[in-house]
Amino acid sequence: MSFHKPSSWALEPSESTFAPSSRWSNKDMDPVPEESRTWRTRDFIAYWISDAANVATWELASSMIAVGLSWKQALPAIAIGHLIISVVVVLNGTIGARLHISFSVLNRSSFGFWFSYFTVISRAVLAMFWFGIQTYTGSQCVYQMLKAIWPSTARIPNHLSGSANITTSGIMCYFLYWLIQLPFLFVSPMKIRYLFTAKSIIVPAAWMAIFIWSLVKVPTNVSLAPKHASVSGSALSWAFLNSLNSALGNYATLSVNIPDFTRYAKHPRSQYIQLIIIPVLFTFAGFIGIAVTYAGEVLYGSVIWDPLDMIDLWDNRAAAFFAAFSFSLATLGTNISANSLSAANDLTALWPRYINIRRGQIICATIGGWALCPWDILASAPGFLTFMGGYTVFLGPFAAIMITDYYLIHKCKVDVPAMYDPHGRYKYWNGINWRALVAMLCATPVTLPGLAATINTSISVGKVSHLYDIGWLYGFFCAAIIYGILSYAFPAKETFLATAITGDYVPSAEDRSDDASTEKKQVQTDVIACA
Repeated sequence: MSFHKPSSWALEPSESTFAPSSRWSNKDMDPVPEESRTWRTRDFIAYWISDAANVATWELASSMIAVGLSWKQALPAIAIGHLIISVVVVLNGTIGARLHISFSVLNRSSFGFWFSYFTVISRAVLAMFWFGIQTYTGSQCVYQMLKAIWPSTARIPNHLSGSANITTSGIMCYFLYWLIQLPFLFVSPMKIRYLFTAKSIIVPAAWMAIFIWSLVKVPTNVSLAPKHASVSGSALSWAFLNSLNSALGNYATLSVNIPDFTRYAKHPRSQYIQLIIIPVLFTFAGFIGIAVTYAGEVLYGSVIWDPLDMIDLWDNRAAAFFAAFSFSLATLGTNISANSLSAANDLTALWPRYINIRRGQIICATIGGWALCPWDILASAPGFLTFMGGYTVFLGPFAAIMITDYYLIHKCKVDVPAMYDPHGRYKYWNGINWRALVAMLCATPVTLPGLAATINTSISVGKVSHLYDIGWLYGFFCAAIIYGILSYAFPAKETFLATAITGDYVPSAEDRSDDASTEKKQVQTDVIACA
């Protein structure tokens, strides 16, 4: 094989492709066939239990304490934020469960075939960015495990400057954790659910053990309330809203691309449980993070918002190893599900002839794992909150346009085969749905000055910066309203159908033969012609 030639890397075209040619789709992009729809309600429960129990959720809650909120203020922000996100997750998840297609294909019906690439690229970049963040978090877990086994790990000489925000041993552990993740990138989305099941058992047990430890170590007569709520008045209100926005940002990315997973649902109702389980789990996880952060302040004299920093202070090496291992497992599952698989689906849509989900995950691990400097973002609590809230500026409008278009504008009647055709009914104006473009332009730019002022405090933008404090909420509702008004006032009549055309007639694996494939493709042609 001539590896230097692009043609040598081309994938074998899928027999069941809906696209005019392999340039526009491959097997991983096509609607999921019935035999591969294996996710049940219990799988979604395990998925969210495993995702709620991760370092980012702990840090989200405890960092709210670090920036001045009390636990009575932080917990409602977490609960309300995740309740809102759960509604969006179920609405977008239902679309994926009904149509069995990924986010990268689905959003073509609302954004237009070519404009959808903007959302896909944005999502892919964010997923790779998050991959680096989670990999760095996992590397800290590796460091704690190595230190528990070989205490001399803490004495490895550092040859990097303090401004690097990472040490020589840190880089070593980062590389080790990056290697640990690689084998899991080859597991198919249908089977990765078993990892979530294992994680949903091991990690919560470790969290409860740490919580019980904090209750035992801290005297019950200690009152921590006066030590916090250091902001008041309007500053408190905006701090609460900013924390709420950060809670929304915690899984705003998955609220957009949840179809990447619900497309594997055995039935659309299998994923309805997310409406209840998301706010309950994340609020409880946030409570544990806050409680242990309070305990750490009593025991060590400062707010330790990163649980791995607290583990570093423990004298019990066995407990430190087990806790660090549980956090590393939690991070692994989250990084695979929310980041590498999401980025892989997006990259597959960009170059379907050359990239499938497996190759997309390797690209994400290579680029996202090393091209960024996540240790700089996690250097401070305010920095982490800035990161969490920053990318919601785009994700809120994305989710709003998808939901408004499917449920309100097209009444759930869409044409799945047309989503694979650049010249199909969803080409709108030169491949761009200008209604979605206008909605994005109205919802996004006004929040950018606030983001800039948050990153660089020397920039003064006045009260307009408060729009950034509610960036997700503003972007979501602004985009939904504007997109809805424009779509009703100037309807794209060519996209409206009397009945939905789905991908349910995709041939099953055992039926795929040359004759069967030809017959199914003819059925597809006839259906499109009738539409």
